[in-house]
Amino acid sequence: MTETDLYRGYIDCLNNQDWQRLHRFVHDEVHYNGDRVGLSGYRAMLERDFREIPDLYFDVQLLISEPPFVASRLQFNCTPRGTFFDLPINGRKVSFSENVFYEFLDDRIRSVWSVIDKAAIEAQL
Repeated sequence: MTETDLYRGYIDCLNNQDWQRLHRFVHDEVHYNGDRVGLSGYRAMLERDFREIPDLYFDVQLLISEPPFVASRLQFNCTPRGTFFDLPINGRKVSFSENVFYEFLDDRIRSVWSVIDKAAIEAQL
């Protein structure tokens, strides 16, 4: 299976909140933005995101692969509860993108580097 196939399976896993399958796509020793969070920490981060944003959906807009790396631009149209990125969203609908890079090791995501367009959210408030 290619990295892009694995990535699409990973996104499907996230959108379905199928946490029992997450280990198939994410390495036990995963790093997020340079910090080792491990699989359990990564899962906890995703579960928190879905609690805080009940209508969260990862929409892949652009996908580029140069093994072992994958680059993706994700689009979000969602309604975060309360404060989101230190911004008082409080249930308002917002749209923003995320540029994210992944490094794969042994057919699983080993490293994630993510940048979210906070300025786009601020402009909507």
